[in-house]
Amino acid sequence: MQLTLDLDSEVPIYQQIRDRIVEAIAGGVLATGAPLPSTRQLGVDLAINFHTVNKAYDLLRQQGFIRINRKSGAVVRRDPLSGTPEAAFPDEWQSRLRTLLAEAVAQGLHPQEVQQRVSTVLDSFATPKGSLT
Repeated sequence: MQLTLDLDSEVPIYQQIRDRIVEAIAGGVLATGAPLPSTRQLGVDLAINFHTVNKAYDLLRQQGFIRINRKSGAVVRRDPLSGTPEAAFPDEWQSRLRTLLAEAVAQGLHPQEVQQRVSTVLDSFATPKGSLT
C-alpha cells in the first residue's frame, strides 16, 4: 500500500493516514477484508514513528472502517458495498459536512462552485482506483 503524505501540512500525519485510507476504501482500492500493513511496517515505509500510524488505525477502528486483532492484524471492515451505515453515522457526518462547507463559503467560494467541487469529488469515488495517492 502506497500513501502520499504532506509532512509540511497543517493536517497532522495520523489524520492524513486516516484520510488516505478512507479515500482508498471509498474509491474501491481497499475492499472489505483487505489487510493493511502492520503499524510498524507502515511506520518504516513512511519513515515515521509507528505510534503515529497506531493513532490513525485506532481512529479508523473507532469509526468502524477497520477491525484489528492480534491474529489477522488490521483489516478493512466496511466498504461502499457493505450496506447501510450504523444509525448514528448520517447525523454525525452531516454535522462535520456542515462545518466543512461553511469553511468553503466563509473563505469566499460561491455555493455553485462548492457544489461543483463536491460533485467532482463524489464522481472520483465512482470508479475504483489502482493505488492510494
